Amino acid sequence: MRFTNYSKFTGHQADALNLEALLDQLSDFLLQSGFAGGAYQHPYWGEFGGEEGDRSMDSLREALLKALMESGQLTPEMVDELRGHGEPNEEVRQQIAELLDRLIERLIEEGYLNVSQPPQAPGGYTEMEGAGKTDQAREAARQVEFSLTGKGIDFLGYRTLKGLLGAMGKSSFGSHDTPHLATGVEAEAASRPYEFGDTLNLDIPATLKSALGRNGLGDDGTIDLEYGDLYVNQAEYRSSCATVLMLDTSHSMILYGEDRFTPAKKVALALTHLIRTQFPGDTLRVVTFGDEAEEIPMGQLASAQVGPFHTNTAAGLKLARRLLMAQNKDMRQIVMITDGKPSAITLPGGRVYKNSMGLDARVLRETFHEVGACRKSGILINTFMLARDPYLVAFVNKVSEIARGKAYFTNTMTLGQYIMRDFLRRKTRRAG
Repeated sequence: MRFTNYSKFTGHQADALNLEALLDQLSDFLLQSGFAGGAYQHPYWGEFGGEEGDRSMDSLREALLKALMESGQLTPEMVDELRGHGEPNEEVRQQIAELLDRLIERLIEEGYLNVSQPPQAPGGYTEMEGAGKTDQAREAARQVEFSLTGKGIDFLGYRTLKGLLGAMGKSSFGSHDTPHLATGVEAEAASRPYEFGDTLNLDIPATLKSALGRNGLGDDGTIDLEYGDLYVNQAEYRSSCATVLMLDTSHSMILYGEDRFTPAKKVALALTHLIRTQFPGDTLRVVTFGDEAEEIPMGQLASAQVGPFHTNTAAGLKLARRLLMAQNKDMRQIVMITDGKPSAITLPGGRVYKNSMGLDARVLRETFHEVGACRKSGILINTFMLARDPYLVAFVNKVSEIARGKAYFTNTMTLGQYIMRDFLRRKTRRAG
């Protein structure tokens, strides 16, 4: 007879923690926008902008520790030690350090994070004993940087999407329904005669009926089938959509005590996950626009930052239009997230003309020209404005009027819900 002996669990505390829930808590830290180039001196407004987003292992440990404290996953002894209650306890400190190191190891092992080099103390130190060695180990941790992997980015997109749809009361997704019929796989309407180019999804009974009605059954039991006898099943035509998400990277996106760029990045990740899992025929590209416009890969979105830039909306629209026109899709749209007025344009020679005061007639003229070019190309522009100043309202309304799109005046708390609601509405609405 076989017996099974059970012993006391001796695994590490970190192995019992829910890693995905912890990642969810760290999403704001992992997607922090920072300010490219650090602090910036402006001739009119003085110095503004903070430090660049800290991607060091030391900052990751601090963020993990904060998340563990807020979620109540530390032992009472650890909490007392961190709060400075009672006499310092070196053993508890060591337990906290080991817990954080093991959590980081798990994040790396399970493919959520990458590190630029293995964490190690300088000078060959391998132990964390003594004040001097601890300081040197901390300095080494600052030199090692981490980054999100594709799996980590996809996970954050999934969790963001789940949270947004939950807030909207959505439980399922639609698709690009249209009033047209096509010869697809699922039969949803009466069959029709085959035409060149149709998917050969034959309606066998109708095809045989046509052939038998025309010539009957042959003496040898064969059926004389001709081209005109072919009938194909019809299915509801599902269109595909190409989307460009335009993100404003001008200085105002993280000024005035509010980070507006990180929520915008979260929406981009959520849209990417939605399209990849529910609408595989669709595409999503991301364009950032500050002094200039550039397309960034989705893999670099998590580390994207704002900078000491003006708002070159025209350049962003021009690049987005070029990307959309290169794709053979039935529907093309631009989702633009911004919080400011256009204040820059790119001149023919490549020089960037700027006017910090905004609403410059030359800048507006060029911007509206690009909006009109999008409309002529059949590209819809939906603008999500993170400010409500009267002159901005007038500008956005003019853009919507020219492009026949929509304008949404929202804030960082409701931005994702507005964008998801609009995106899914277009998916499920029949295009006339």
